[in-house]
Amino acid sequence: MAHAPEMDRALPELDRARPTMDRARPTMDRAVGRPMLDKLMTAEAATALIRDGDHVAIGGTLYSRTPMALVFALLRQRRHHLTVSRPLACYEIELFLSTGALDRIVTSWVGIGLPWGLPPIFRHYAERGEVGYDEWSHLAMGLRYKAGAMGVPFLPSRTMLGSDLAAQLDLQTVTCPYTGEQLAAVPALNPDVALIHAHRADMFGNVQVDGYQHMDVDMARAARTVIVSAEQVVSPEEIAARPDRTMLPHFTVDAVVAAPYGAYPHECYGRYGPDLRHFDAYVAAAREHGPAAGLRYVEQNVDAHAGFASFVAAVGPDRLAALAADAGELMRQ
Repeated sequence: MAHAPEMDRALPELDRARPTMDRARPTMDRAVGRPMLDKLMTAEAATALIRDGDHVAIGGTLYSRTPMALVFALLRQRRHHLTVSRPLACYEIELFLSTGALDRIVTSWVGIGLPWGLPPIFRHYAERGEVGYDEWSHLAMGLRYKAGAMGVPFLPSRTMLGSDLAAQLDLQTVTCPYTGEQLAAVPALNPDVALIHAHRADMFGNVQVDGYQHMDVDMARAARTVIVSAEQVVSPEEIAARPDRTMLPHFTVDAVVAAPYGAYPHECYGRYGPDLRHFDAYVAAAREHGPAAGLRYVEQNVDAHAGFASFVAAVGPDRLAALAADAGELMRQ
């Protein structure tokens, strides 16, 4: 199949290894001959599927339903030359930077949250040119995952036209065959691996989420490998009893990890709120010590524990109960 060479120019450097449709085809074909298998495994076994140089997409957005149990397991493995994409990135980006894992970031925004301002460790690396940074609009990120999920090389849009971002990214345009209008050709994004945290999943990989799904569905369908952590692993019968909650069917998922509090210290809608005290402590250290604080955070919160469950247990039952109460209060409003 021929593909337009001008579209390759619109793709970031690490996304140009193969023609767009060839990258998308494994995702398009994944439902064919894909049996229902027990996909339960540990976070360490699941993240061992990620190789040096992979493009890893992280589900959720900012500090909402971030797959922190999977992020911690990946940090423990000290991978290198990764590209990470996310709709809105939080301080997990700084942890990857501080451990030398990242070559490139693809997102619409990197921050910790409005109360804490710009992330100091990210600024350290980005302003020195020590990491590649592809900044797209939030809409463009959604369109990139959606194009990847659809198996098309790009989607037309007006987003970013006339902006400095379009010029920096060498965003290509197409002429609408119906109106003659010039539109942005937003290129597909097909990650090697997607990491997603959910409320429930069964052992086969049927996945359910309460509340916002963010961009997780398109992200998963665009990726070659999908790893899901879940607050609860439940029976297939429980999944079938609430089919309207099912976000991903089993044939889109490669691994399932049981991870209670698997988004902590970020939030999981209806289960627990974000631990803002944890954020405060992290930001204070990052402002004072820069990248060394990010590495120290990983050493103390990831490396020093046998696993993510040990990290969560160290928080203490009282604090976890308070975060659960915060989430419950939000549900009642």
